[in-house]
Amino acid sequence: MPRLILFNKPYGVLSQFNDREGRATLADYIDAKGVYPAGRLDRDSEGLLLLTDDGALAHRLTHPRKRTWKTYQVQVEGAPTDSDLQPLRDGVTLNDGPTRPAKASLIATPEFWPRTPPVRFRKSVPDRWLEIRIQEGRNRQVRRMTAAIGLQTLRLVRVAVGDWHLGDLAPGEFRTVALAQRRPARRGRGLAGPGP
Repeated sequence: MPRLILFNKPYGVLSQFNDREGRATLADYIDAKGVYPAGRLDRDSEGLLLLTDDGALAHRLTHPRKRTWKTYQVQVEGAPTDSDLQPLRDGVTLNDGPTRPAKASLIATPEFWPRTPPVRFRKSVPDRWLEIRIQEGRNRQVRRMTAAIGLQTLRLVRVAVGDWHLGDLAPGEFRTVALAQRRPARRGRGLAGPGP
């Protein structure tokens, strides 16, 4: 039966199982064999990372044409207003081309675990939290999108991918979800379904 693992990736952990430089990897937390990340989270980002042994599911979650929503809660330096986020909703142009329109809003400070190391705090500079939802997955995309509108990302936590949510998983914890077995596609004619 196909497996899906929901993992709360801590800050500083690579989204891979080995590293020649000896940095922290998924192998330090997950001992399941035959599963691979469906997408990535940067080393300095936290939150929901999905791993699966189902290639079709991984493709559906990661291929840009499938348009799977990914939800991030992002702490930025500064005090943006709602109208400052409109360029994200319209789509911003990055060095690798324009982004699709995102869903972006200001949110109250979420209750996350303390980060190690902590986010730098400057008394004289305000910060705000945003929720940003995108259907793409380019390298460091959310950080580059906020930078494009003049906001530096201080902390980034992915809280959902498609229908799967981080929930109450603590950093470094994972939960395995059983997936329904897929039926193979029928070939030839008569795809309307079985007869009487």
